[in-house]
Amino acid sequence: MSDQNAPTQQPCGRAYEQMLEKVRYDGAYPTRERADEALRLVLAGLGRQLTGDERVELAACLPLEAARVLTAQIPDPRPLTGWAFVKDLAVRTGASLATTRWDTGSAFSAVAAYAGPDLLTRILQQLPPGYALLFGRAELTTAA
Repeated sequence: MSDQNAPTQQPCGRAYEQMLEKVRYDGAYPTRERADEALRLVLAGLGRQLTGDERVELAACLPLEAARVLTAQIPDPRPLTGWAFVKDLAVRTGASLATTRWDTGSAFSAVAAYAGPDLLTRILQQLPPGYALLFGRAELTTAA
């Protein structure tokens, strides 16, 4: 018996290539190498922010190469807001804030597609404010 909603298993390399093509298309990157650089940077940053069940579940949804980048990072005990996340990545690479924000949005678009809406909602509930916009969602706040 098989789950018809489960993604079909593909060779790891092919699944990662498909993820890279999504990042390349969404980010309008001129080369696959540039898309790979952006994706790895953002996944590593997310790996420093995400903990718990959401981290494990996200890694299980991603292609193997992407999951390895995410889980190779040790979570930071002081989580960053969405804007601080972008600034941190910019400092690490020496890129401009605008370029880093673009890279983040492009990579998070692919991550969101693999995670699905339910897991993405739980991830956003765990992270500090500012990540919803980076994932292309409205930033919702609860009334006091």
